[in-house]
Amino acid sequence: MRGDAEPDSYVYVTDEGVTRHYSDGSVDALAWEDVVEVQLAPSGDDVLFVLLDREGQSCVVPHSATDATFFDHLRHLPEFDLEALPSLLRPNAGPPGPRVIWRIPEPFIAPPELDLD
Repeated sequence: MRGDAEPDSYVYVTDEGVTRHYSDGSVDALAWEDVVEVQLAPSGDDVLFVLLDREGQSCVVPHSATDATFFDHLRHLPEFDLEALPSLLRPNAGPPGPRVIWRIPEPFIAPPELDLD
């Protein structure tokens, strides 16, 4: 018998979204289309990706639980800079605490036409 500890959560990444199941039975999930912000937060020896929607709901994904599928979906977020990610994941790469690494671009709203006559 091995002494491996059971993980405290499982992360599932699909084309629809990200789901994290915790050992206590709770679940966090977000659809990719609802993600408006991605934060990085240090957590011991790991880094957490915090995905947020407009209502403040979140799905927290440990870097240690990510795979190519997760990063492929991040790459498809509008203007997400996947090439900058390795430098952001380095220890001491930024201020302590969570930091925003992506926010959905605001839609362009044309200024109203002015009647100058």
